[in-house]
Amino acid sequence: MSNEELVLVDSPVNGVFVLTLNSPKVNALSTSMLERLHYLATDLTLLGAHAVIITGGDRLFAAGAEISEFGGPEEAATIGAAFHRALNAVAALPAFTIAAVSGYALGGGCELAMACDYRIASTKAVFGQPEILLGIIPGGGGTQRLPRLVGSSRAKELMITGRQVKADEAERIGLADEVVEPDQLMTRARELADTVAGGAAQASRIIKRVVDAGMNTTLEEGLQLEIDGFVEVFGTRDSQVGVKSFLENGPGKATFSGS
Repeated sequence: MSNEELVLVDSPVNGVFVLTLNSPKVNALSTSMLERLHYLATDLTLLGAHAVIITGGDRLFAAGAEISEFGGPEEAATIGAAFHRALNAVAALPAFTIAAVSGYALGGGCELAMACDYRIASTKAVFGQPEILLGIIPGGGGTQRLPRLVGSSRAKELMITGRQVKADEAERIGLADEVVEPDQLMTRARELADTVAGGAAQASRIIKRVVDAGMNTTLEEGLQLEIDGFVEVFGTRDSQVGVKSFLENGPGKATFSGS
């Protein structure tokens, strides 16, 4: 398959893009697929996407790395770099990103879902970092993103045992943000993406940037980031429209342009 076929892109609707993982059998995240994800994340940033949905198949979101590419330390360095380059690019997208997960999201698939801002799981979803069962550790961000979502003790338990969790437990521990029936997965993902895309896009991007940066610093430094963002957002056209609309018509009635 060509790289373009490994991740399909729907024609955007109202600034919402849908990326569908499309590798045969198990949606393994090969280095070729990771290159495609990195390219798309960079491209969507330039295109000014308002929201991005990443999904897979009904039975498999993504079952992990392409095991056939594994070898020794040299291959591991190449694969790890490809994962970090692609998933960090997904995480750095200014747009709000939604992982719509059905079926298995294991290893690199779970790491990809965690690189998104929000995870909607179907009742058929299963999450896990089972690398320990191969005698290795997560290499696509799992050791760092999973503790930030579920806490360090739960993350260690999941990674050290290789235990997989179904959708209900994933929601309970904070790995999934909401759970829906399989036939409602994309409907709900699109509904949320449309809500985000129809809002104040610049304010949304500033919120994401400030939250993400603040998670990696002290509270005092994070509060300064918030003040800086608060000042910045008042230079946008949408802030003028929103405040004016509130004063004249009350809350929730502004029509934003995204500028």
